[in-house]
Amino acid sequence: MTKASQQYIRPKDIDNRSTFQQRMVWRLEALAWDVIYWWPMKALGPDRASNFLGWLFKTIGPLFSQHKTVHRNLQLAFPDMPHEQREYIAKQSWESVGRTAGELPHLPKIHPYNGDRVKVIGAEHLDAIESSERGAVLVSGHFANWEVMAAAICCRPVDCLITYRALNNPFIDRRLNRVRHEYGIDVLTPKGAGTRELMRALSKGRAVALMNDQKFNEGLAIPFFGYNAMTAQGPSRLALKYDVPIVPISTRRTGPARFEVTVHPPFVPEKTGNAEADLIACVKRISAFVEQEVRENPGQWFWQHRRWPKDAWKAAGIT
Repeated sequence: MTKASQQYIRPKDIDNRSTFQQRMVWRLEALAWDVIYWWPMKALGPDRASNFLGWLFKTIGPLFSQHKTVHRNLQLAFPDMPHEQREYIAKQSWESVGRTAGELPHLPKIHPYNGDRVKVIGAEHLDAIESSERGAVLVSGHFANWEVMAAAICCRPVDCLITYRALNNPFIDRRLNRVRHEYGIDVLTPKGAGTRELMRALSKGRAVALMNDQKFNEGLAIPFFGYNAMTAQGPSRLALKYDVPIVPISTRRTGPARFEVTVHPPFVPEKTGNAEADLIACVKRISAFVEQEVRENPGQWFWQHRRWPKDAWKAAGIT
C-alpha cells in the first residue's frame, strides 16, 4: 500500500466567513500563542513542560465553570463514589489536560517506536491492517494525550487518514497540524468536512481513525454509564458499509511525556440483514469499550465535555 503524501485539509467556510478585523485578531492570537505558550514550553523540554502545565491546570482548573460540568459528569457516572474521590478524579482530569498541552510542542520527540517514552501493546494488529490492504476503522477516545495514539498508528506505519477538529484560528491550526505531520501523520481531514475523504480512503483499502466518545447531537441515543448519550454512528456506519474491521485503541499516561498505547483486537461488525439493528449493535459495542476504559482509568479522560444531555442529569437528581 503506498503512503499518501502529506496533506492538510481545512474547511473553507471557517476562513471565508472571516472579516479583516477577525483575521487581525487571529494573527494577534497566534503571536500570543507562540510567545506565551509554545516557545516557553519548547524551552522547558517534554518532562518539565508536562509537569508544569499539569500542575497549573490542576491548580486553576477547579476555578473554571467547566469544573461544575466535570463534577456533574462524575456524579452521573459514579453515583456511589464519595465526593472527595470525585474531586480527586476531577483534579486528575485537569492535570491530564494540562500535561497534554505541555506535551504538544514535543510530540515529534515522543516517538512510539524510538526511545522509551511510548510502549505500544498489540502493534501486531496494526501490522495486520497494513499488510491486508483491506483498510480498517480505528476508534478511540480522549484518553490521556490522544495525539500519541495517532503517532502510534502512523509511525508503524499504517496508511491511515486521521480526523481532527479544526480550530477557528487558521494560523494556530496550521501550527498544530505542522507538528502532527512532523511526527508522522500524512493526511489530516477535519471532522464534519471529511466524510467524502473517509469514504474514498476506505474504498481504496486505506485505514481511517476517528474519536467516538463525545456528544454528537445527530447521533444515536446509546447507553453510557447507564444513561443515554447521543453517540456518533459514523465509525460503525463506515465499517459496515465497507465491510472492514473496527480496531479499538486506548492510551494511558504512565509518567511525564510517557505513555502506554494499546491496540486492542479488531472485530468485524456483525451483519444480520437488519441494517438498523446492526448499526445500533456496533455503536453500542464501541461505546462499551470507551466506558470500560474510562472506568479503569477515570482520571485521564476528558470529563470537561458535556457528554450527556441535561435530561440525564435531571433524571439522576443532579443540579
